[in-house]
This record gives sequence, structure tokens and C-alpha cells, in this order.
Amino acid sequence: MKRAFRKYHRVIAIIVSLPVAITVLTGIIVTMVGEWGVNIGLTRHVLLSIHTGEIFHLEGIYPILNGLGLIGLLVTGLSMSGLFGKATRPQIK
Repeated sequence: MKRAFRKYHRVIAIIVSLPVAITVLTGIIVTMVGEWGVNIGLTRHVLLSIHTGEIFHLEGIYPILNGLGLIGLLVTGLSMSGLFGKATRPQIK
């Protein structure tokens, strides 16, 4: 079972890594531009449109896909960790 979850975890991680990285990086940069006044050559509006997926015309589904991908990684990662496995009692001889 762990082998199957490793395979799913690897596939999900590859698929989700780019959108989540874009979301995280643009979120950090939007804060830097808006709150700290850092000038990187892009307006806050452009950065927010990338952050929300609006620039790719995916604003309705982009956050949902990001969230579902992260939930999938969480579930497969926790299942592989053995944290929620059956507790075994020590055998008395």
C-alpha cells in the first residue's frame, strides 16, 4: 500500500509543484511590492493576476486545483508516514 501511495505522491508532486510555486512566489512578491514599496518592474495588478490565475483565464478553478493538489499531497504523505497506522501491542512471551 505504501508503494502505491509513494507513486501517487510523486505524480501529484510533479503536477502540483509549478502552480503552487507560482502562487507562493507571486504572493510573496505582491506583499513586497504593495507593503514595502519594492520596485521589480511589474505592477501589483499584474502580479495579482498571475497569483490568482486570471492571466491564464483560470481564476475560477486555479485555487481549487491548487487546494486539491495540496490535499492530495497531504493525504498521501501522511499515509506513508505511518503516523496513523494501527498501534501494535508488544507481544508477551
